[in-house]
Order: sequence, then structure tokens, then C-alpha cells
Amino acid sequence: MAREFATCVEYGLNLSKRIYYGKEMTPAATAAMTRSMSAKSSDVAESYFPTAVMAYAVVSEPELVENPDVPSYQPYVHGRCEPPALIPLHMLGVVTMEIDCCFDHANVCFSGAWRVHCIKGNSKCDVRIAVPIGEQGSLLGVEVDVPRRSYHSQLIEAEDANYKEKVSKGGNGRLMRGSVYTFKIPQVEGGATVSIKVIWSQKLLYHEGQFSLNVPFSFPAFVNPVGKKISKREKILLNVSSGVGKEILCKSTSHALKEIRREVGKMGFLYDAEVLTWSSADFSFSYNVCSKDLFGGVLLQSPLLRDIDDRQMFCFYLFPGNNQSMKAFRKEVIFIIDISGSMKGGPFESAKNGLLSSLQKLNPEDSFSIIAFNMETYLFSSVMELATEKAIIEATRWLNDTLTAGGGTNILVPLKQAIRLLAETTNSIPVIFLITDGAVEDERDICNFVKGYLTSRGSISLRISTLGIGTYCNHHFLRMLAQIGRGHFDTAYDADSVDFRLQKLFTTASSIILADITVDALEHLDSLELLPFCIPDLSRGSPLIVSGRYSGNFPDPVKLSGTLADKRKFTIDLKAQKTKDLPFDRVVGRRQIDLLTANAWLSGSKELEQKVAKMSIQTGFPSEYTLMVLHQTLTDEKAPETILIQDVFNKMNPLKKMDFPKTIVLRNLCVGFGNLTATAENIPPGTEETKSSEATGMLVKAASNCCGRVVDRCCCMCFIQTCSYMNNQCSIVLSQLCAALACVECINCCIELCECG
Repeated sequence: MAREFATCVEYGLNLSKRIYYGKEMTPAATAAMTRSMSAKSSDVAESYFPTAVMAYAVVSEPELVENPDVPSYQPYVHGRCEPPALIPLHMLGVVTMEIDCCFDHANVCFSGAWRVHCIKGNSKCDVRIAVPIGEQGSLLGVEVDVPRRSYHSQLIEAEDANYKEKVSKGGNGRLMRGSVYTFKIPQVEGGATVSIKVIWSQKLLYHEGQFSLNVPFSFPAFVNPVGKKISKREKILLNVSSGVGKEILCKSTSHALKEIRREVGKMGFLYDAEVLTWSSADFSFSYNVCSKDLFGGVLLQSPLLRDIDDRQMFCFYLFPGNNQSMKAFRKEVIFIIDISGSMKGGPFESAKNGLLSSLQKLNPEDSFSIIAFNMETYLFSSVMELATEKAIIEATRWLNDTLTAGGGTNILVPLKQAIRLLAETTNSIPVIFLITDGAVEDERDICNFVKGYLTSRGSISLRISTLGIGTYCNHHFLRMLAQIGRGHFDTAYDADSVDFRLQKLFTTASSIILADITVDALEHLDSLELLPFCIPDLSRGSPLIVSGRYSGNFPDPVKLSGTLADKRKFTIDLKAQKTKDLPFDRVVGRRQIDLLTANAWLSGSKELEQKVAKMSIQTGFPSEYTLMVLHQTLTDEKAPETILIQDVFNKMNPLKKMDFPKTIVLRNLCVGFGNLTATAENIPPGTEETKSSEATGMLVKAASNCCGRVVDRCCCMCFIQTCSYMNNQCSIVLSQLCAALACVECINCCIELCECG
């Protein structure tokens, strides 16, 4: 999908060269204007993948592309764009972002306006909106205003019979690379303004006491409107709350923020500026929560109004601080890496690079081994090897020279082998990293096997962390396996990101400074729901946040205990305090929904699925059991009176009358529960998005061979009128054939008949 999307944008930019802006008015130069047809598809995808909220005209009919204000009366264009071209719309006026940060969570509200500058004034097109949602982001809400209509989003239960049929037929919207959600608004007039407001949540990164926020806010040059006197203004309001009453120390920022408010544990900043061009850099901000030593606390809050659960809410947190004297545990690490057929090429190479980089981060006293698997297993060593330079070189040679991706997927056998290898671990923490892109039928059996094994172990038991590649693997199985193993879970939605995500996961999961954490006195509560149900370790790479519900008298203080790397017991008293202004639903909502979904998947509980759906609707976070819909509201704005011939024709022709849907059903914003069929067929992650773009490339190549020059788009989109090398007879024949048939064979046949290549 990402590659196809970027290709459609590239051709849309080429198609936009038809637009005439007036004398001495030229749009910003883009790579699309000069790019060679031999450019790598990966380069194209990166160049045109959205890096900020964007709006695009969806163009199936090239003849509609025109300046709505200054017609140029270009020649008629035969053929259609399939898939449709995407022309980035110009952004106007004021762009506003309001960002609220608390703990490791940020809530972002973005508002902006775009003009349909590329469609004839008496014509209409769909507008596709793309929303990048940042690190581990969730789309929470959408509002769109167009002339005479407005749309607002709502979450509904996926089982709602009124919407189920629409979703089964495809729905509207799609998630690309797990971080960009796109959807369409139907039939917007040329020259109209599209006002968009979107709300999403995303996670802040944490490293050695410092939180870092990065919000997608990098706009390409081609969204700048053409004209010398068009005002452009950017406004960013940033509110930061430590959530723990500790002083905040600002470290860095990408935009010129002005401090407007300061309290204990809270700060406010404002950026407000007139700009010549829209921001070409993401908004980034980093800050420290001042504390050298490990610290924590407990926050209590009453249930929300009309809450689905009337029990009290709690959240306890533990921050590692930046005290480097707290040593990390010695580790015995086994990497279990998938080498099935679907991993061939980019996914395997990227996973291999991430694995080797992680080995370099081991200390000499640590030990490791590697197990590769498809339907068979391949061991680097039958014993744990010390992480010496020699052993790492041998592992590198083994990975490069011995392993070839191919075959099926069997996870349980290599997992059992790894557990046997680590069974005798005593003076270190045994850690398994499972890396896979596939789903298997016995996933519940695997979880139950690991749960039974860990229940019988001693004090410091096995840790399991998991990395899912793409969307064919079952993310909820991998999350549950990591939860059972007191580890961490992460995802890499494309091959290029596997290396980075694996190193990040390794850094977090292998820098444990406090293990086997327990909280006393909670068992005396009348009822308790703890998420996650197994309390993870505290590592230098991430604060520990555990939340849940309770009824009864919550103890104060709460005694938290754990084991340090030198085997000493560590105890800390966490003070419990009631809070009203902390957005509990925002800070822990996504965590709780993800964990409960994994629990519902493992148990098969319909009751738990219903609970997740209701929680999703209450908090606004999407889930596997809810759908987002856009409700249409008609406004009182009247259409301008015109006497254009086209308007008269539209009134005479009932087929031209548009019947806008009152409700637009969007596709699920989550990734599902894996794809056994795709895994069995060894379909690589992301392969499904290449088919249409490959066909498009073939059509473009055929057309360019015909005329001896690069053309704009498939289906003879606009080269008929722009190519000076084509004779009239060739143009007529090609136009007729392309209008009747939309296939590669048709155009190739036409080329042979015309003999004008």
C-alpha cells in the first residue's frame, strides 16, 4: 500500500504540470519533475510518503485537472487513471497544533485547511486525507468541513449489523506501515477549501532519564500555494506535565518555543510565527524529569462519568532515573530468528543486521546463542557462548554464509530448544528474543506451554521479548507471549525498519536493573485487575507503568520490592495520592486495550471482547472490536449562483446528481489477528501493495516506448496531448483503444500497430 500510494502521488505531481497559474507563477520544483523512470521504487516510496497531515485530490479522469480560477483550455485527455493519481493539495491560512504530554504519552490535535487547486471549478473529485500518527500512535478523532457538508468521527462496535456489510465489502480507509492512516471524503468541488481537524495519541521515547517527542510536521514544498502574497502561519501550543510532581528541565526543541507557563511538574510553551514556506522539519521536543535516583509513586482516580466499570482506577509508576551506578543484570541471550520463505531478501537482511548490532552491545561476561527456524531449526551453537569478539565474528560468518531464507514456519520447536539451553541459568537473567513475520496455528498452545513452564521456575525465571514484522504475524499472540515472559513487544511494519526496531527492543529488554518486582498488600483489596498481569522488570530504557482497577481500601504507602543485579533485595515505599487532573484514559487507555485484547484472544472470551469494545468507545482508542465511522452533517451554506453550461447540463442529466453517503465506514484501524494463509504461502510482508504499482509501471513504460519520452501516467493519461512525436493517426487509434480497454496488452498492441516507438 505504501509503495502504491507513493507512486500515485508521483504521477499526480506529473499530472499537475497541466495546471496554469498565470504569468510568472510557477509551483515549487519537485523531484517528480526530474526523476528518472529507472529510479528505485523504494526511493519513490520514501520521497512521497506522508510526513505530516496531508490532503490529496483523487484523480481518475485526467481531463478534470485544471486551475479552477484560471482555465488554460488544454486539449481533451482520453483514458482513465487506474489506480487514481493523487495530487497533493495546497495548504492555506493557519496550521495549528495543540500537544499535551504526560508520562510517556502525548495527545496531539492538528488543524489545517487545504484548497482543491487542481480540479475544474465545475467538477468534483474525492479528497484523500493522510494522517501520520507518530510513534506507536492511535487515531482518536476526525472532523472535516467542506462546502455544504461536514463530517465527524465516532467509534462503534464492529458487530453492529448496520455496518458489518459495508466493512466486508472493503470500507473506506487503510493503515500504511502501521503509522499513517488514510481515508477519503467524497466529491469535493474544484476550488473548494477542505478544513481538517485530527486528534491522535503517540508515545514519547525514553532514554537515560530523558523523554523525547517527535510529531510529524514536515510538509513537502509542493503543498506551498503558488502566489506571492498568500499568508502562512504556524502555531504550536505545547503543555508538558511530568505526572509525578517532579521538576521538568527542557533540553531541546526544533521550533522556537516561548515559555508561557511554569509550575511544579508542569510547563507550557508557544510557537506562533508567520512563515514564507510551511515547516520542513518534524516538531521535536525533549525534556528531563529531574531525578538522579530511582523513584516512583501511585496515582488514584475515581471512575469517569458513565464509566463502564464503577471500580476505582490506579496507576503506579517507577522511573529508573539516570544513576549510572545501578548496574544492569548479566544476561544469557538467545535470538530466535525466522528464516521462512517470506523473510527472503529485505526482511531477513534487516533482521540479521539488527541482530548483529545487538550482539555488539553485549558485555564480555554475557553469553549468547542463535537459533534460526523455518520448518526446521538451525543452531549457531549447542551451548551458550561468551560474547567475545571471536564468538561474535563466528556468529556473523554463520549468519551470512550458512543461512538462506526458505520454507515454512514452526515457532514452538525452536522456542523449546531455547528454553532447554537456558534451563540451567542461575547467576544471570535468561532472555529470549523471538523475531518473526508469520502466524502459526498453535499460538495458544505456545502461550500455555510457556505459562506452565514459567510457573514451575524459581526466583529469576526466563524473559521473552518479541518482534513482529509486517501485518501477517499475530501481534496479539506476540504481545501475550511477551506479557507472560515479563518482556517487551514491538513491531516493524516494513523491512527497512526491522534493524532499528530490533536494536531498540534489545536495548530496552536487556538493560534490566530491577527484576522480579512485586507489590505488597494488593491481595487484600476486595477486587483487583492488574495490567499487565505479570509485572515487567524495570530497565534503563523505559519507565515502568502498571495500571488497573480496584475496589476496597487502597494501601498507603504501597511497598514495592524487587531484586538488584547484585542479588540484593530492593524495597521502596510508593506514596498513594488522589488526582483529578491527570488524563487517566489517555495515559493508560491504549496500554489497557492492547493488553486486554491479547487476553481476550488467548482466552476466547466474548465477555472480554465486549469489555474491550466498550472501553474503546469510552476512551476513544481504536480496538479490534470497534470501527470508526464518519457521520455527515449538511450545513446551511448555499451553493453560489452560476450560469455555466456545465451546471445546466448537470441539472438536465440525473446521472450527474451526487448522492453523498450519510455515514462513511472506515476500515479497522488495527492490524487483526494474523494471516495463516499468507504465512503458509510465504508471502513477504508488504507484497500485496506492489501489484497495482507494478502494473502502472508497465503501462508507463509501454507508453514511453511509443513516443520516445517519459510520460505522466498509465492509461495514456496525458501523453496524448503532450507528446510532439505522435502523429494524428497514432493518437486517434491509441485514444480509442485506451478508452475501450484498460490493460497492458491493449497498449502494447497499439504500439505495435502504430509503429511509432
